[in-house]
Amino acid sequence: MEFAELIKTTKVDHVGLSRPGLPPVTGTLCITSHHILVSSRPGGSGEETRMELWLLIRNVDAIEKRITTASGIIMLKCKDLQTLQLEIPGMEECLNVASSIEALSSVESVMMLYPFFYRPQSVKRENGWQLYTLQHYYQQIALETGAWRLSCVNEDFGVCPTYPSVMVVPTAVDDGVLRKSACFRQGRRFPVLSYYHRRNRTAMLRSGQPLVGPNRKQCHEDEQLLSAVLEGGGRGFVLDTRSAQAAKQAQMMGGGTEHRSSYPGWKRLHRPLERGRPLQESFAKLVEACNDPSLTMDRWLSKLEASRWLSHVKEALSTACLAAQCMEREQSCLLVHGAEGTDTTLLVTSLAQVILDPECRTLVGLQELLEREWIQAGHPFQRRCARSAHSHARLKHEAPTFLLFLDCLWQLGRQFPFSLEFSEGLLVTLFEHSYASPYGTFLCNSEKERKLFEVKEKTLSLWPWLNGKRQTYLNPLYMRNPLVIWPSVEPQSILLWQGLFLRWVRSSLYLDDMWTEIQKIASKIHPPSTCETAPAETTTQAVSERESPGGQNSSRD
Repeated sequence: MEFAELIKTTKVDHVGLSRPGLPPVTGTLCITSHHILVSSRPGGSGEETRMELWLLIRNVDAIEKRITTASGIIMLKCKDLQTLQLEIPGMEECLNVASSIEALSSVESVMMLYPFFYRPQSVKRENGWQLYTLQHYYQQIALETGAWRLSCVNEDFGVCPTYPSVMVVPTAVDDGVLRKSACFRQGRRFPVLSYYHRRNRTAMLRSGQPLVGPNRKQCHEDEQLLSAVLEGGGRGFVLDTRSAQAAKQAQMMGGGTEHRSSYPGWKRLHRPLERGRPLQESFAKLVEACNDPSLTMDRWLSKLEASRWLSHVKEALSTACLAAQCMEREQSCLLVHGAEGTDTTLLVTSLAQVILDPECRTLVGLQELLEREWIQAGHPFQRRCARSAHSHARLKHEAPTFLLFLDCLWQLGRQFPFSLEFSEGLLVTLFEHSYASPYGTFLCNSEKERKLFEVKEKTLSLWPWLNGKRQTYLNPLYMRNPLVIWPSVEPQSILLWQGLFLRWVRSSLYLDDMWTEIQKIASKIHPPSTCETAPAETTTQAVSERESPGGQNSSRD
């Protein structure tokens, strides 16, 4: 396939661009293989009056058209929740533009996506893929404890297609036990170490559900693996992110949960979390409510409640607190799983680590956490983030689980404004890149797929770019807090993340002014070398006009 075959019109003059909260402009629209460019000089020919908007076509979530004989209007609804309106002169030109954008935004081949073509000229090419490796993190645990070891049983991804090539497992079990346990778990995701609590010497593991089935099948090797975790007489909890009823239904379909008689020392807990289509529908309803300016107060509150998004945030935080409590207060080991172990399981294990471990609350620590618990642990970003809130298609495999995680982080940052080193701007940026990015970090659904498509050889990692803008993403109020942070999950404590869901709807001018003043005060108290600048990119001004990874420093398509 050639991109030229999908582009029916490459350039249109006298195109009107309208965006909420910004004055409309008229300019030239160009369509390339990966970008929509609108360029205008409204005040004359001076470079200072030039306006350029670069929009990654992969960012387009839905297209709506209104056609007349003289012109047409195209509404672009983007995955980052912004809405753009293009007024195209001429009916035929309008249809050609819309058709081109629809075709280019629907390209499914991974190798045809923009990260494989992005070659920035002004950014030093650094091998960001080697910044945060599982071997380094887990090797430290193995050396410290002696009870855990690195296993390369999945070196060729033959044991589990969604696990990385290296994992940490109990020293007492050999690779043969791991292979047998994998056959007994959903998606072959056998229990592996997620986090080691050094102070209490307890471990958090994650896996897929056991394939018990209606005949109550058993697996001696799986029992042996979990027994080795409790070696020395400890106790553990199995935290199932499904309801007891859902787990029972899953058993009739071949799944299920661990039987107490087969796993002595392990107690089962159920904390149901939504996943899949219900979560995607909740996201869509929330965004629809946020973008409706005609709502009265009563109607707005009713729609907000009906979306149930804040309820999902509350339940996710509550379950993560329970997981952290099992390790911190009960001093017990923990196994977390739902069904596949690739969505709500990772949500709980990663949030629990942020609550427990101050290292995970730093900028670098968060990047390491995302690599361990989301990217390399097999969260299917390509499937889950194929569409955002505006898409009319509601596919079964789509779900904003990662966005829910980012929202929970924002809630933690709001309740503990001094304890997180990173700012809200970083969370917004991660949301944007998880749905549409010039970098390959969130591409594909597993490490196996990334190796198959040579992602690490042919694309760039997001982390060096983020670290190059480190000052932009630091919280000026940060003071290292070595304690566990226990968030409130009362309904009154869970708020709408306005910096994300309302950033294209209302101006954040005064909020930006506030952060500027905070930055000035922090700079006076601490020299710039020890206290970085305040968060940026919380503004609602057009994100496409700021320095964009897909902008002017990128290669032309």
